Amino acid sequence: MTHWLIVPVLLPALLGPLMVLWMRHDLLQQRVFGVIGSLLILAVALKLNTMAADGDVHVYRLGNWPAPFGIVLMLDRLAALMLLLTAVLALAVQLYAIGSGWDRKGWHFHSLWLFQLMGLNGAFLTGDAFNLFVFFEILLIASYGLMIHGGGPMRLRAGVQYISYNLAGSTLFLAALGTLYAVTGTLNMADMAERVAMMPAEDTALLRTGAVLLLLVFAIKAAIVPLHFWLPSTYANAPGPVAALFAIMTKVGVYAIIRFFTLVFPQDSVIETIATDLILPTALITLTLGQIGVLGTRSLTRLASFAAIASIGTLMIAVARFDTPGLTAGLYYLIHSTLAGGALFLVVDLIAARRGGDFWLRLRPAIRNTGLVSALFFATGIAIVGLPPLSGFLGKLMILSARQADPWMPAIWSVILVTSLIALVAFARAGSILFWKSHEMDPEPGNDTDEGEPPAPGPIPTKLETDEPIQDVDDSAAPWLSFMATGTLLAGSVALTLFAGPVTRYLQDTAIQLNTPELYHESVLRRQEGSR
Repeated sequence: MTHWLIVPVLLPALLGPLMVLWMRHDLLQQRVFGVIGSLLILAVALKLNTMAADGDVHVYRLGNWPAPFGIVLMLDRLAALMLLLTAVLALAVQLYAIGSGWDRKGWHFHSLWLFQLMGLNGAFLTGDAFNLFVFFEILLIASYGLMIHGGGPMRLRAGVQYISYNLAGSTLFLAALGTLYAVTGTLNMADMAERVAMMPAEDTALLRTGAVLLLLVFAIKAAIVPLHFWLPSTYANAPGPVAALFAIMTKVGVYAIIRFFTLVFPQDSVIETIATDLILPTALITLTLGQIGVLGTRSLTRLASFAAIASIGTLMIAVARFDTPGLTAGLYYLIHSTLAGGALFLVVDLIAARRGGDFWLRLRPAIRNTGLVSALFFATGIAIVGLPPLSGFLGKLMILSARQADPWMPAIWSVILVTSLIALVAFARAGSILFWKSHEMDPEPGNDTDEGEPPAPGPIPTKLETDEPIQDVDDSAAPWLSFMATGTLLAGSVALTLFAGPVTRYLQDTAIQLNTPELYHESVLRRQEGSR
């Protein structure tokens, strides 16, 4: 048993309170220790990925108590991958928050950031269903604090809506865990999987109820239609870097679905294909409604929010069958959509800051750094839409290939291809309004529309919905750091394209491991030498 497994949870759990107690009045110290904490988490994530590459399932028993009685952390290829993806995204976005000055607009930004990482890392590592609930609650508390960072009535209202909806999901989660515990007598995932496999088919009515309740809970976290209502308002009103970090939040719900329905409720278990029967049609609807929202919105922040919903739909189409080709394609697209989604929220924040806080799609004079910002928007749009040569194209191609023999193949191909065209039109329209037509305008301040153009219907705010005063880019910030952080996420998409071969082979091995639950039974329940 190695102690490395607990470090991604323990490190932010120690640094976060230290910041609150000792550094709450010193922003420079908070920045230094916050970045050091993120760098250390990234280093540990790299270490854990090298450990998981051997194909074994590594287990850490807290207090050295044997499973299923004690709490266990469990590291496999998927958990290690999610830890690394989270660490890369968090470090880049944290640097953006420093460079843009967002971290100085409220209290305890960096401590909340570390608590958020603690919840994310714990959710990916836990081998116990109840502790998954605990880490979900840590995520909820920290994300609510980050969500309302900077204040303002619109942000507070969106935050209340967000936490109310997720608290309802948490209540449902407890009901699901109680149901499963009543049936199986355990909440350890590996132990539950063994007991589910041995359960007679005629005694599974309550088990099926618990499985469906869990699926609903994770669908809320992943923002799958029709349980997605919390996401557009939440992401659109969150601070730019916070919304970018939230790109990994919906993936926690997807991760939990993959974990439970490959380990505890595989397709050949007594619940059969109940998960796929529910997931696949809702995934197609999620993708369709997400891209329609991208086309129909007049707000940059909502455009990014609906793009996040659409990416979840695409991802769930891939993993719905829980087979090796689908999981391989889905995990590749998961990495891509997290990096591209995070970059899109950062680019949107760059644009809004340089338009005086105006995030509405309407004509304005040309902005500062328009060449560099427009290039970033163009590259991010290519990645999000799924055009070559970036990783979004390869990800969608892999998904189409994985679903070639699926009975739903005509619907899957049609929805993915048509919605990609819709997204292309939406991003092309947004880019032309923001960067092309703006140059045709009179640069005189206050001239917000072309001569003779009728105003947009309805009132359009001229400032952020947080009631912050209109201002240009903060001169005391470090814009170069913001650009570097955004470019780093886009560089990740480029690297994912260049190294698609080895990455795909690793993800295929990950999918094979996920579909071999005996590995988890052996590591968690059998090999317990030295435990109490």
